[in-house]
Amino acid sequence: MLKDPSQKYRPFVNPVVLPDRQWPSRRITEPPRWLSTDLRDGNQALVNPMSVEKKLRFFRMLVAIGFKEIEVGFPSASRIEFDFVRRLIEEGLAPEDVTIQVLTQSRTDLIARSFEALEGARAATVHLYNATSPLFRHVVFKAGRAEAARLAVSGAETMAREAARRPQTDWTFEYSPETFSATEPDFALEVCERVLDVWQPTPERKAILNLPATVEMTTPNVYADQIEWFCRNISRRDSVIVSVHPHNDRGTGVAAAELAVLAGADRVEGCLFGNGERTGNVDIATLALNLYTQGVDPKLDFSDMRSVVKTVEHCNELPVHPRHPYAGELVFTAFSGSHQDAIAKGFEAHRQRNDAQWEMPYLPLDPADIGESYEAVIRVNSQSGKGGAAWVLEQDRGLKLPRRLQADFSRHLQEVADDTARELTGDDIWRIFRAAYHLDGAQRYELVDHTEGLSRRGERLFTGQVRSGDETVPVSGRGNGVVSSAVAALNAAFGVDVEVVDYAEHALSHGTDAQAAAYVECRTADGRTVHGVGMDADVATACVKAVVSAANGV
Repeated sequence: MLKDPSQKYRPFVNPVVLPDRQWPSRRITEPPRWLSTDLRDGNQALVNPMSVEKKLRFFRMLVAIGFKEIEVGFPSASRIEFDFVRRLIEEGLAPEDVTIQVLTQSRTDLIARSFEALEGARAATVHLYNATSPLFRHVVFKAGRAEAARLAVSGAETMAREAARRPQTDWTFEYSPETFSATEPDFALEVCERVLDVWQPTPERKAILNLPATVEMTTPNVYADQIEWFCRNISRRDSVIVSVHPHNDRGTGVAAAELAVLAGADRVEGCLFGNGERTGNVDIATLALNLYTQGVDPKLDFSDMRSVVKTVEHCNELPVHPRHPYAGELVFTAFSGSHQDAIAKGFEAHRQRNDAQWEMPYLPLDPADIGESYEAVIRVNSQSGKGGAAWVLEQDRGLKLPRRLQADFSRHLQEVADDTARELTGDDIWRIFRAAYHLDGAQRYELVDHTEGLSRRGERLFTGQVRSGDETVPVSGRGNGVVSSAVAALNAAFGVDVEVVDYAEHALSHGTDAQAAAYVECRTADGRTVHGVGMDADVATACVKAVVSAANGV
């Protein structure tokens, strides 16, 4: 054992010299071709591989999302894999615009079994692979470059013969120098060239060369250099689809795929939500939705993300993490008070602009684009500030609290949040709000009824009855409006002695029992500030109720 574990590892040195690299200055302007490997690579990584029924459910979902190329299995690996491929073909389950794909090692018997599984297919891709890196050549296969190249060529020749026996199928050939990311670039190029010599692709009938980061070796920029170098040097570039299949060993699979596309890759292979061996394959859902934020249509439909997540979780028996990009339950949720405040202001600015552009603090993607509502964007706990609860009350109840009322209410919420040490639901917030501003239960002062009029001098006259304990007290007062006259009446009858500092009202946008809300901010004789809230179908009555609410807080 070494005291410093770093001494065990050799740094990976960029094997490509590319001083004039072009990928850093490019941007993605259109989506790559997508290949879902969920039913093969993703399935091989599961503790409990999918049954035929689960694979079929997953396949139908992939078709609905919009995948046109789907790797459906490794038919030489097991009876379930073989039977699933046969069912797709015999029952005609693959739409006309969807090409199914299978994987095979470069062994004659396995290739033959793969073509047997695809018998009668309208169109299919057969994906051939063998490992080419020095570590695999020396340790796993005890062979050199020549043996690895011969294995690839032998497999390519077997595929050509098997396809020729089945001319009714529209065949596409794919080859992967597996462990490409750790293979000497010149050797990976040599092997691919020799495979192309066998297949003789044309611009009309292209071959696919897949360059996998079977194991992430280093930072994504090095992988991008490898891809750009390969794209520059491969012959018959117009007859080749360059595909990439990044894994996620270093946690940078998405970045590696994006940079590879910038470097010239035409196609990306991966799984939904990054399922796959070890730390997984590249996450195609994240890649696709990242394109939306750059103004590019990914040509994949995730407009019902909850349904996709439920299907994947059911079929894979693996949970999608609540913080998973785009798909997690909490990815659009803010608990932090400053974040909540910024988001709330962003929604208000968006409403006022009333245009189609999405510019929102902390939310690069509109939750509505993946079928999510705005209700859970802001959630309240002990970390939240005044804006969070105000947002929830506006969304749930239509209340638009003035800023100073928001700050006052946050004190009440904070006490409960600290005491309970949990998230507060919308119902919790509403209950705390009604208690804080004396809208529920027996109160010291309760409005029974009231009338308004005008004096001969134009003053507003307020008369009414207010219940205080077991007694109903007649009250009256005058002022320049309904609020000031109601305050004068309470002051005269009960010695409340408050003055109104601020007042606001608005129509409610939610609910059927009340159509108006009113808010008052008052200062007491000893300099304290109290707030009142009133709601009623009549705006004047809502104002009076707000004054009574404030009086109950004195």
